Amino acid sequence: MLLLTGCSVNPVTGERQLSLIGESQELAMGAEQYTPTQQTQGGQFYIDPELTLYVSEVGQKLARVSDRPDLPYEFVVLNSSVPNAWALPGGKIAINRGLLTELEDEAQLASVLGHEIVHAAASHSVQRMQKGMLISAGVAGLGYALSDNEWAGLLMGGAAVGAQLALAQYGQGDELESDHYGMLYMKKAGYDPQAAVELQEIFLDLSKGQQSGFIDGLFATHPPSARRVKENSALVAEIGGGGYHGAEEYKKKTATLRKLQPAYDAHDEAMKLASDGDLNGALAKINKAIDLLPREAMFYSLRGRIYQEQDKQDKASSDFDKAVAMYPEMFMYRIHSGLTALQLNNLDKARENLTRANEVVPTSIAFLRLGDIAVKENKREEAIAYYSTAAESSGDIAEEARQKLAALTQ
Repeated sequence: MLLLTGCSVNPVTGERQLSLIGESQELAMGAEQYTPTQQTQGGQFYIDPELTLYVSEVGQKLARVSDRPDLPYEFVVLNSSVPNAWALPGGKIAINRGLLTELEDEAQLASVLGHEIVHAAASHSVQRMQKGMLISAGVAGLGYALSDNEWAGLLMGGAAVGAQLALAQYGQGDELESDHYGMLYMKKAGYDPQAAVELQEIFLDLSKGQQSGFIDGLFATHPPSARRVKENSALVAEIGGGGYHGAEEYKKKTATLRKLQPAYDAHDEAMKLASDGDLNGALAKINKAIDLLPREAMFYSLRGRIYQEQDKQDKASSDFDKAVAMYPEMFMYRIHSGLTALQLNNLDKARENLTRANEVVPTSIAFLRLGDIAVKENKREEAIAYYSTAAESSGDIAEEARQKLAALTQ
């Protein structure tokens, strides 16, 4: 009965498919999870708002000629060096600055965005979710890894769901489908669909070279293949090549991003040095990044974490405050600031930052430490509520929350 009553026609392919999640739910899901999912993947690239406007203009050209032009499409550039792009239900699309630096012209950008538009228009992520629901009767059954984001295992609620959907690997069928219809959208919007072939050839070569950034990013979720290159080439032969490439325009619009690349390279080198245990080397690199781009919040956040490892809590606190001041909406900076304030016994500051972080991206660590603050302030019922929420997660955080909850309720 479920299969008979839950069918609909896919607006992109025209094929019948299982539909347990209605369009209103699909739109609500994307809208609710768009901001928290962005934040789990680096947050917005606020340094160059004109770049996001440009990406959005290209994306909207393609969206208007898509099979679902009335979806509330949004496009954002994320502050991550990992080359990737993703789509949430309802047309909520993101592309990382790390991928933009690898593209050569606007047509290749259109290829990436057209591909993601098809994922949204054809409800690929919703279809994946439905399959998980049928197996386990719950979103937890998706079983997809989030990422190497430091808070990935601590995300709760919609933030975790959004990250799962954004970072889940697509099957070959979905990828071929998105390539095919994305190229049709490119053609309708005036772009040369041959750029999609060029892009796949570049990605296939890079994947063979096993460049770790691409393997961890785009290729982990959108695996390239010789078959994709072959089928894309066949489609170009069928529909005809020719159209806008926009190499000069793309170069102009990404000029600021490329000019700032040395600062982000220094940041990424600092991250690697820190992870390898070379804190002094990491500090030198992140100081270089800050000298090159002193208005980037992410750099101060990393330096604060290095200072924490060096047990320089006051310096760490100052840097986390700078990061929060530059990008107050970013949950990660709020968590770092709140946890450091708690270590320094500044309970008001810790509570404010951890509460603000949870308003954007709920995490079990923030709920746990808010419980600790409530205990320090002799607010037993408030502490019980926070610990109860943290206990709903898993791992060490949940275990600590359960132990503290038991102590309060004995």
